[in-house]
Amino acid sequence: MALKFAKRMDNMKASEIRELLALTAKPEIISFAGGLPAPELFPVKEWKEAVNKVLDERGQQALQYGPTEGYEPLRKHIVQRMNKVGVKDAKPDDFLILSGSQQGLDFMAKAFIDPGDQIIVESPTYLGALNAFKAYEPSFLEVELDDNGMKMDQLEDRLKNNDRVKFIYVISDFQNPSGKTWTMDRREKLIELANKYDVAILEDNPYGELRFEGEIQPSLKSLDTEGRVVFMGTFSKVFSPGIRLGWFCAAPEILDKFNKIKQGADLQTSTISQMELAQWLDDNDLEAHIQKIIDVYGKRKNVMVDAMKEYFPEGVTFTNPEGGLFLWVELPDYMNARDLAVKAIDKKVAYVPGGAFFADNIRENCFRCNYSCMDEEKIVEGVKRLAEVIKAEMK
Repeated sequence: MALKFAKRMDNMKASEIRELLALTAKPEIISFAGGLPAPELFPVKEWKEAVNKVLDERGQQALQYGPTEGYEPLRKHIVQRMNKVGVKDAKPDDFLILSGSQQGLDFMAKAFIDPGDQIIVESPTYLGALNAFKAYEPSFLEVELDDNGMKMDQLEDRLKNNDRVKFIYVISDFQNPSGKTWTMDRREKLIELANKYDVAILEDNPYGELRFEGEIQPSLKSLDTEGRVVFMGTFSKVFSPGIRLGWFCAAPEILDKFNKIKQGADLQTSTISQMELAQWLDDNDLEAHIQKIIDVYGKRKNVMVDAMKEYFPEGVTFTNPEGGLFLWVELPDYMNARDLAVKAIDKKVAYVPGGAFFADNIRENCFRCNYSCMDEEKIVEGVKRLAEVIKAEMK
């Protein structure tokens, strides 16, 4: 049988993270590979109460179709989330509820990208975004990161010398995979350049509220002066990924396009999931829940950083994030983290090789570690095992 698939399928590859998670699912593996929240923090009992309440009081509505833009009481709750990241004038009509923010990545490319158009991305960047965008056949223009965010001189060079840039994709808070956070002046400069060169910005903000120290930074959307920033948020990291609920906050002209795409994709996000989450938010304190997550993840991050300082050999560097779920490790230039990952699995410890996070100029001497899903004892043991593998390969 020789089925004739669409050409776009040639650009779509299986997620390295998903494939690696399949290898690391065994309980004896200490996995720093996925971006999994800590399951022991999920509010199962309170969620069950919300589910029962929705079914008892509004079961027929919950099992029915709903509006494409989403359940209004949930959108009212999201207004509070946007207030927290500096967007003070948001209204329920400014949102579209998504079936997880991964759907938003697909919608953004579908709305903006024709084959051959260009997307500017951080280097490195979230590989799930690269996979979502590739289906629409763009080319990618990378901009390097330093400790303050995208290098603005490089960004302006990309914008000045390329005439098919449709949008800039950034994770400005606790970036995946590097863990870095943009400074205020870089945020303001990004808005200035986007205005100057008339391009959109997709601000992916799954972790911005998970700050271990300091103050939450103003979102790019809060600095937006012309309605060109599309903010994408999610409940996956501050509540639960299993409910698959995220959102867009965007200007009406852009939301109109997303609504049409949504109608063609899945009509609407699950009515019952939206109603259950809205009920949980009515009855519980999300801020207290987020603080509990921050306390646990902050401690685990510190344990991982301290262990790396103690056990990793000289010549290996790593970031020390102020929040989020990930840190980034860089090995000496001659080392290959992809090859090293196989040897690490033999030692029953896993990470994600860094090459997957680059759109073009791939570097293989780096890798991403997640600290949210393992307890402190396993984190220390896992870092020790990684250190042994690294030392054995160093010249």
